[in-house]
Amino acid sequence: MSGAVAFARNTWRGLTSMRTALTLLFLLALAAMPGALLPQRSLNLPRALDYIEAHGWWGTLLDRLQFFDVYASVWFSAIYLLLFISLVGCLAPRTVEYAKALRTKPVLTPRNLTRMPHHQTAELDATPEQVMADTRVRLKGWRLVEREEADGARSLSAERGYLREAGNLVFHFAMLALIVALAIGKMTNYEGQVIVLADGSQFCNSGTLGYDSFRPGLRVDGTDLNPFCVRVNTFDATYLPNGQAEQFAAKIDYQAGDDLDTDTWRPYDLRVNDPLRVVGDRVYLLGHGYAPTFTVTFPDGKKRTQTIQWRPVDTLTLLSEGATKFDPPGVTDPAERRKRQIAVTGLFAPTALVEDKVMTSSHPQLSDPGVAVDVMRGDLGIDSGRGQSIFQIDQSLVDSGRLTRVARQNLKPGESLTIDDGTKISFDGAVPWVSLQVSHDPTQVWVLVAAVAMFLGLGVSLTVRRRRLWVRATPGDGGRTVVRVGGLARTDQAGYGEEFHRLAAQLLRSKGSVRCP
Repeated sequence: MSGAVAFARNTWRGLTSMRTALTLLFLLALAAMPGALLPQRSLNLPRALDYIEAHGWWGTLLDRLQFFDVYASVWFSAIYLLLFISLVGCLAPRTVEYAKALRTKPVLTPRNLTRMPHHQTAELDATPEQVMADTRVRLKGWRLVEREEADGARSLSAERGYLREAGNLVFHFAMLALIVALAIGKMTNYEGQVIVLADGSQFCNSGTLGYDSFRPGLRVDGTDLNPFCVRVNTFDATYLPNGQAEQFAAKIDYQAGDDLDTDTWRPYDLRVNDPLRVVGDRVYLLGHGYAPTFTVTFPDGKKRTQTIQWRPVDTLTLLSEGATKFDPPGVTDPAERRKRQIAVTGLFAPTALVEDKVMTSSHPQLSDPGVAVDVMRGDLGIDSGRGQSIFQIDQSLVDSGRLTRVARQNLKPGESLTIDDGTKISFDGAVPWVSLQVSHDPTQVWVLVAAVAMFLGLGVSLTVRRRRLWVRATPGDGGRTVVRVGGLARTDQAGYGEEFHRLAAQLLRSKGSVRCP
């Protein structure tokens, strides 16, 4: 039994040592590296699955070892928990010892001050009481204890630099708070991206279905999001002559809280790095692009119009690609509907430049838009029950012949083309879209406070020096007083010698003073 107790005690001592805490901190940083190097399921599930499939048994092994869910893995959580326990176990006794040290009086004056690393002696024309009174004045801000010794001598013990250990404790407690805040934030935060057309379209933070992509925290199920709505009215951008974006902003309206009940909208200019902060969430403007508008007139005269965002493939000129898909109206037979579905795919150029019938974009400004489209007809796969990208068609359907190209043409706004069955496709123009990111992190302020506290605590612990000073005044011959001053630095940091000599010079400076060897 005693052996088990000794083992547990030694294990606890090893775990709560500062060396172990630093080792665990290094291991935590090392364990986080796979999360930055490998695709994570929580961030990009399709990419993670593609990586696993592409790397065979190696990808499967990494998946079993939770390398694609690093921050939710057992081993990462174990290191995180051990670091937390180590810091708590290390800081608790240090805090108790520091509290005791604050109540402890400075140590007695050593009998032989000449053995101290720093010492000076002089004879002064003053009584020991006068020397002590002058010393107390000059050592204002030090912790002082004055004592009366034998033969009429008086001594004074002074100590300074207690803030050094306080700064050290603040640094480590702030690190502990940072770890806790990050853990809580990982469980309660969420982040989502959504594309909204800049034509008065709205987005409401009412559930995960409103997002194009959504990354919840470990304790977030998406059913209790902070309710608010955003309406994007216009988008304005200015560009340099080379096409590089100089600045862009979206004029939006938003409503939250009681505004939702009264249908009150409040204006806001949303800019890059200047998010809208509402009901604890932050709405960022990430990027922008264009959404072409197409109208399809079917042979029976029925029309369908869609404005769907296309994805930029050239960030400088905003040349974009996409696929706008149409279902034939009034067709109830599934087999017949799958034969007559239409997809308008191709490239959109905000400032079109055509050379040898090949369209590209010369500038990102929406000044002379154009599209180079391929009209596809057949089965788009939208009835299969499987999700598919809004930016492209399923190439496997093209390869199998279930989806075929029936027309290819360059179009400007107002122009149209007609395919063999009489269906007419018109290009009506384009509107800008903006990419918004909604971020929720209730621990953001605490992380900032902890980081600032770490910086301040580290600064104090590195700049403040723990040092001691002793003064002994002994009555001498002829009414003079022999004053001895000794000093000792409690740390190895240089600089106390200069301070000691300055203080000693002030304490031993008096008319008629005589320096002693």
